[in-house]
Amino acid sequence: MAFLSRGSSILNIITISLIVIPFTSLVRGSARFTTIQATEDLSSDLYGTHFLNRTSFPAGFLFGTASSSYQYEGAANESGRGPSIWDTYTHKYPGKITDGSNGDVALDQYNRYKMWGIMKEIGFDAYRFSISWSRILPKGKISMGVNKEGIEYYNNLINELVANGIKPFVTLFHLDIPQTLEDEYGGFLSPQVVKHFEAYAELCFKEFGDRVKHWITLNEPVGFAVAGYGYGTMAPGRCSAWLESNCTGGNSATRAISGHTLSTPCSCSCRQLV
Repeated sequence: MAFLSRGSSILNIITISLIVIPFTSLVRGSARFTTIQATEDLSSDLYGTHFLNRTSFPAGFLFGTASSSYQYEGAANESGRGPSIWDTYTHKYPGKITDGSNGDVALDQYNRYKMWGIMKEIGFDAYRFSISWSRILPKGKISMGVNKEGIEYYNNLINELVANGIKPFVTLFHLDIPQTLEDEYGGFLSPQVVKHFEAYAELCFKEFGDRVKHWITLNEPVGFAVAGYGYGTMAPGRCSAWLESNCTGGNSATRAISGHTLSTPCSCSCRQLV
């Protein structure tokens, strides 16, 4: 991934996957908490990390967690959001998802963003999340309209993080290009997409840049190009017919084209930040 930081030095980040979450259930607008005791014998930790604490790391080291918009937000059809390629892919090919699930509801982060105060209680310093391109630009283009409700949601989320002393690290693209751009251009197979990504990035910098100082342009672009355009195992699900993977169409050889197109937004975003 490409990491951009405006007006600051590169920071160390550790992303921690939580195994035990300190609450039993969440209800919109309320929460019920409980204390969960560890049942594992940490002394037998195969990775030898049980003795680590904050003093084991240099000053300024950030501890945090991370997410992506499609996997966490839910509210797929709420507040003006447009569909992304993952909405189409999971509904059209549920058999390609291990349990046939989709992100229509997910973890409902869209309606539970105020619960991020829990991260402060855990002791996190940072949270990396992605912005859903199709939530703020439902049809992918500035000229087709900006969704103010989407802008408001991300402003609320960022404000909640900052209020709790948690640094927001924002990914601009986490594999979920708007479906309209996939339909019109073939997604990242066309360089025409780049100008729309550049406009989308500039909108994000303008709306959120006063509080967000750390930006990531693309998440795992190589994996996206290979799986999405080569093997058809991720959205948009394109591949050659000889793979017999029930793909939407396409030619697996074009994954190189999508990979090249994906590299271009990084330089565009860097120019905008400088």
